[in-house]
Amino acid sequence: MDEQVDTFRHSAKIPYAVRTIANPSQAELRELSKRHVPHIYESRYGNLDRITRCKARMAKHTHIIAPMHEAGFYSSHVMRSEEAAGIIEHQRQYIERIGTLIQIDGYQGLGPLAPAVQWLYTPEGANIAGMQQILAFPREAVESSEERTQPFRPQFRLVMTPGCPAPGSPPQVAILVDLEHWTTYVLGSDYFGESKKGMLRMLNEYVYQLGGLVLHAGAKAVTVAGRRVMMAVMGLSGTGKTTTTFSHQGDLTEPVQDDMICLWPDGSCTPTENGCFAKTHGLREESEPVIYRGTIQPEAWVENVYLDPDGTYDFSKESLAPEDVARLYDALVSTGAPRENVDAYVAGKVRADEVLDERGVPLDGWDFVVWTQNGRSIIPMHAIDNAADLHRIPEIQSLGILNRDEGPDAATPGIVRFTSPLQAAAYFMLGETSKTSAAGKDRGKTRSPFTQPFFPRVPHLQARRFEELAARLPDLQLWLMNTGYIGGDARDVDAGRALKVKIRHSSAMLEALLAHWIAWKEDPDFGYEIVDVNAPENHPLVEAVGDEILDPRLFYARRGRHDEYVAWVERIKEERRAFLLRMGVDEEVLRQVHHYSGL
Repeated sequence: MDEQVDTFRHSAKIPYAVRTIANPSQAELRELSKRHVPHIYESRYGNLDRITRCKARMAKHTHIIAPMHEAGFYSSHVMRSEEAAGIIEHQRQYIERIGTLIQIDGYQGLGPLAPAVQWLYTPEGANIAGMQQILAFPREAVESSEERTQPFRPQFRLVMTPGCPAPGSPPQVAILVDLEHWTTYVLGSDYFGESKKGMLRMLNEYVYQLGGLVLHAGAKAVTVAGRRVMMAVMGLSGTGKTTTTFSHQGDLTEPVQDDMICLWPDGSCTPTENGCFAKTHGLREESEPVIYRGTIQPEAWVENVYLDPDGTYDFSKESLAPEDVARLYDALVSTGAPRENVDAYVAGKVRADEVLDERGVPLDGWDFVVWTQNGRSIIPMHAIDNAADLHRIPEIQSLGILNRDEGPDAATPGIVRFTSPLQAAAYFMLGETSKTSAAGKDRGKTRSPFTQPFFPRVPHLQARRFEELAARLPDLQLWLMNTGYIGGDARDVDAGRALKVKIRHSSAMLEALLAHWIAWKEDPDFGYEIVDVNAPENHPLVEAVGDEILDPRLFYARRGRHDEYVAWVERIKEERRAFLLRMGVDEEVLRQVHHYSGL
């Protein structure tokens, strides 16, 4: 297998006629950022906060380079190599005109199969280089001293030029993925996620070719009753993956990974990153102390978090007052806010309530009135309390997926246990949750196979590969947890018409799961297992969480809304079936989400 890994390697030579700043220190990257990166501010804590033009990844402008007749093999859009060549040449000319690249070398994980990776940035991306360097494992963590005397030969390469607008694209952004040559080109985006995910997309293909699967999952080692195991948690943005990963269960919880793990054919798991890329909206020390304390470390990097005039972070900032907009005028206009709208708002000619709907969603052209909820921080692993020794990761014993259910038909039980790898594969393929701010202005259900839009091949391949790998782990717990609501949303909770699944509820459910304290029963509508709220051994869990969260039928029945629940069951089955049919799964997987009682 090592020979197969070596076939992926690039030449050690940088393919551009420029000066390179090779592997600068974090201190040097901060100085480069202050000199070259626009709209970057030093906080009171000593770290740097960048306001970006792009507030999220742009999947619509991500293309796999391949012939059009191969489009059915990939999950992303396809672009012909002839068309891509013009864009890549446009980027090359920009790079050589600028004359400098920042070079970051490292590894996407640990162990003999971890790929060597190289990131190249023009100087206006110095902060992105600093963030990426933190997440990469350095050569000394993977290579022997003898190997480090040789030139670095990457298996993957990513080239990112935030200041180079992509030609022919209205947002002037293009992400081109050349899987044949293991290179990703990012033009026009200043959002760190395009760097991080660009490399992770290639990692997905690499691991799949080697017989494994990359899971979009946080992970932690948990010690319960003297037994140390690893739990992994999958989830889309906003479902609480990072929160759940860093919450405490058992006698000791040691964070392992925030975002991605590799599951290999021998059943082992390896991390992919040496730090944490955390969402910061609503961050509070009381509820998420690890992420909060990490974010205000001087060595953290921050992106799109609101800074108060005194240099402290306001993690809960929502709408901006005219004086806030006036203070941030240059940054907001330079990152895309229409100048005429900004001027009108600052002058008091337009009020916030005139450009926001009843849910606080801004009209087109007025996004600047609402601060993005997709603020992020990059925290090095060594700055995280009780972080695990990543060279001593225990075997994976528990793997679940988070569904942040929200709305009038939010009826997913607090926690569900799957009865087989096949059933788990079906629900993991759904990757179901409610849309969040990172998904744009739309609301309602969203689905993403295995909660990750970074698997470049057709998505249904993940279901069968996962079933094969999980079948080799007979003791693996497979589960789903609702981190959202029962019966409504936040406004309904305030009105007494819904329940919120709180962080303490999630921790109690996971603790009981890991300790094998739960007595389960079959859900008659879906065939998976839910908590038997009448079993005496479940009394402590029912007291901690509430029977209506654990079994939402009770919530609907007690409020005279049973018909709503019945209608939801039938509708959600059909929606799930239709989605999986579009994904191309086989009939055996499909049957797992269309269970009928008594069949």
